[in-house]
Amino acid sequence: MNPQETAKQIVESVGGIGNINSVYHCITRLRFDLKDQGKADQAALKQLDKVMGTNIAGDQFQVIVGSDVSKVYDAMTKEYPALKADAAPPAAGTAEDKKKGNPVSRLFDFIAGVFAPILPAIAGAGLMKGLVALFVSWGWMTAGTDTYLIISAIGDGVFYFLPVLIAISASRKFGANPYVGVAVVSALLYPDLIALLGSGEPVSFVGIPVTAVSYASSVIPILLAVWLMSYVERGVNKIIPASLKLLLVPLITLLLVVPVTLIVIGPLGTFIGGGLSGGINWLLAEGGLFAGLILGGAMALIVMTGMHYALVPVILSNLATLGVDKFLPLTYISNMGQAGATFGVFLRAKDKKLKSVALSTSVTALMGVTEPAMYGVNMTYKKPFLAGMIGSAAGGAFAMAFGVNAYVLAGNGGIPGLPALIGPTFVYALEGLGIAFVVAAVVSFILGIKEEIPVPEVSPDGKKIVAAPASGAVSTESERLPAASAAPAVEEPVKIPARDETIYAPMTGRAIPLTDVNDPTFGDELMGKGIAFVPSEGILASPVDGTVMNVFKTKHAIVVHSVSGAELLIHVGINTVKLRGQYFEAQVQAGDVVKAGDPLLTFDLARIAEEYDTTTAMVVTNTGDYASVEALETGGVSILKPVLKVTI
Repeated sequence: MNPQETAKQIVESVGGIGNINSVYHCITRLRFDLKDQGKADQAALKQLDKVMGTNIAGDQFQVIVGSDVSKVYDAMTKEYPALKADAAPPAAGTAEDKKKGNPVSRLFDFIAGVFAPILPAIAGAGLMKGLVALFVSWGWMTAGTDTYLIISAIGDGVFYFLPVLIAISASRKFGANPYVGVAVVSALLYPDLIALLGSGEPVSFVGIPVTAVSYASSVIPILLAVWLMSYVERGVNKIIPASLKLLLVPLITLLLVVPVTLIVIGPLGTFIGGGLSGGINWLLAEGGLFAGLILGGAMALIVMTGMHYALVPVILSNLATLGVDKFLPLTYISNMGQAGATFGVFLRAKDKKLKSVALSTSVTALMGVTEPAMYGVNMTYKKPFLAGMIGSAAGGAFAMAFGVNAYVLAGNGGIPGLPALIGPTFVYALEGLGIAFVVAAVVSFILGIKEEIPVPEVSPDGKKIVAAPASGAVSTESERLPAASAAPAVEEPVKIPARDETIYAPMTGRAIPLTDVNDPTFGDELMGKGIAFVPSEGILASPVDGTVMNVFKTKHAIVVHSVSGAELLIHVGINTVKLRGQYFEAQVQAGDVVKAGDPLLTFDLARIAEEYDTTTAMVVTNTGDYASVEALETGGVSILKPVLKVTI
């Protein structure tokens, strides 16, 4: 399955475009802010080739893709431009935001939403800084040369202008204009202003004292400044006439936000950031072995919940101001613990298939991508996950006892990211990583596993790890629904053994083979076999006697379960999900019992046809229950004319 098909099925499986507030990705995961997490079909998602699993962290719904996540995200935003990072997200303080009642979850979601998009730039620059330090220590490069200065600029430049990256990302998260956000930060980084604040002389603005604060590489003050800017911008936007908004809204926003930041926000943010960094650093420094034991052991759980993102500002602040950070090494150690636990499964297991899966995922975890190991093996068999935590606790205790530091933010937590740890404590860092791996492997080997649990399935490309259902488990109907049908809106009926059935035309127009549909999801019969129609009227009727199982929120598609057992997805038009319900009116709701010919949808055919292909696909999504699904008629048809025959 190519990234475009995967992206489309993921979107439908999380409830469709209308259920997505925003989406971005980190190194391995698509992170969705959904309007209703209950509409996400986790079983369908786990069946997709490129999906390793799902996870819910607070208000964030995560789809774990692995190394291809950027390809899937790019395909998704190409297919659905409204999901692009530069598309306006819901404004802060809207009803959608307010209904998410947990302040802690909102904080984690906000910090993750700000920093995940900019981590590639930070990681790349951080790795460059680590390599420069390595080259200098090995004598491959001499400090102070032109080459050294140019390469150092690649690494240092991102961190010096980090406030600019944060301003762009935070503005998008708050629903503010990112370019005005950059303008605010640019004023704070303006060389003459920096010189003025650094002169040592008293500085004032219209008689109000301005505290001397350096904003280069700062984090907390910029987040607070952009937060203030988002409210000022929206407030000014409400009172300025439309004809003057372009000029006056940015002007007034800048005139208000920059001085307030210099006078109040900057000093406050610096105080908060310094206190937070100082507190955590004090805990790690003074807690030593015990702090490493507790945080190292719990790190896998912290990462799973997304709580580690809350410390990204602290890590960046430490690296920018102190040149070192003590928390980051614990994330590396946690990776090694999970890799070691999976390696222990490889050593202990007798089943050849399980040994192969455990070894390959252990190697993947060593390279910094832990999801296949963690979700595919360790959490499937439970004891290895515990072993990974024990190994991480041992490695964390050793590392903190010897004061291990990270010196740059680089890549990921695996072997490719080791340059981040190069410095005076590098040897102790390597020993801590080794302890985590070895202890986890030994404990995992000793604890063993119940090999009667089915071996996780591995896709042909070796990238997907899916734990099979426990022995005797019966797949639910929702697990058998294709991804694009989304989660049923009502409880599934008791499974009826499928019987031979005739299915009728749901609309008037022209029937064509399903393979003629200009959409690979339907045309390649990925969803199942069926038939398609080019409508001449804007009425969609039920093709069977049965129950309406789902009316998509965007109203462009409906799922009907017939009394004879056929599951039918009827999708009006190609890419009409982008209309978000415009021009469609549902005549039924989930749970309604219908007769063949009863109206399901009405739609403005002429208006839709102006922008989209109106070809409508009708697919038997449980095609596997039948020996054949045969088209009876093509050409001109009307509602209730027999068009499909399904045979056991």
